Amino acid sequence: MFTIEHDFDATVITLIDELPPSEARSRPLNEDVTIHSFDDRVVIEQFDPDTGELAQIVLTIEQLEELRAALNLPEGNYRLQRD
Repeated sequence: MFTIEHDFDATVITLIDELPPSEARSRPLNEDVTIHSFDDRVVIEQFDPDTGELAQIVLTIEQLEELRAALNLPEGNYRLQRD
């Protein structure tokens, strides 16, 4: 399940970990992942219950484009052509 909210300066997507009822006890649920999308960067956050801190990753838009491309490519080295 996920939610999408449009704030003044960002779009906020929250990914909620869930299991079908048949698998409810097969693994523990992970903390929600929150993605804040700005004009120039994307911030990914997830609470770490082991440390009690919020883990945060900041990606540039270019890094996000490379990640999107990498998810659909086989193993290897690549460079995206930018205009």
